[in-house]
Amino acid sequence: MLSFGMPALIEMEDLEATAALCRELRLSFIELNMNFPQYQMDRIDLARLRETARRYGIFYTLHLDDNMNVADFNPAVAQAYQNSVVEAVALARELDIPVINMHLSMGGVVTLPGRKVYLFEQYREEYMATMGAFRDRCHEAVGDSSVRICVENTAGYPAWQVEALDLLLESDAFGLTLDVGHDFCSGGGDLEIIRRRSSRLHHMHLHDAVKPKQDHLALGTGQLDLRDRLALAQQCGCTVVLETKTVAALRTSAAWLI
Repeated sequence: MLSFGMPALIEMEDLEATAALCRELRLSFIELNMNFPQYQMDRIDLARLRETARRYGIFYTLHLDDNMNVADFNPAVAQAYQNSVVEAVALARELDIPVINMHLSMGGVVTLPGRKVYLFEQYREEYMATMGAFRDRCHEAVGDSSVRICVENTAGYPAWQVEALDLLLESDAFGLTLDVGHDFCSGGGDLEIIRRRSSRLHHMHLHDAVKPKQDHLALGTGQLDLRDRLALAQQCGCTVVLETKTVAALRTSAAWLI
């Protein structure tokens, strides 16, 4: 049985109202978004989160800041981002949060005549060393808990990022998130990469999309083969976020599932 959830929405800043909507739509969890100011570590009220989850019969997943760059070449910046991930792991352990969702940063880029040079690719050895150290630190933080840090595809995995992904997956602390709309709008290559690693797929961001690059649409309003993606989620036992951006689209998506 799949667990479906909703994202934190910009329209609904109040946790209580968000939880009420989650229960009304018969969803199981809320994905708290650490891009939002109210979900920063210094503002999170553990007791309130725990009590709200208990009262509404829901749980949480956690979406890290989209800008998370744990391998920045400035060690102070990289350390700050890594510390944020470790703090999120501690929060997840405290609240029985099963999934922490994160992006892999593309890092800096230099635009040359006719091509772009990604600095993480150019300085690959240094980048991989930092990612390996980050993996080990997260592995220790997760310990024997069931927390998984799931890496989300964003705009197509270049080869050097696939190498970093596999480096992280050497630890059981890490897993994969499939964002179906990101994959669709970037040409479909991410899906095949993730299917080949489907034993590590734990989380899914489900929404509809139309080409060339319009995603986060309500389910059933775009061009995606949603039944295929749901079958993959079922096969892997994923938690599934109905990742639309408005209350109206979320209601449409929840109705489409029935």
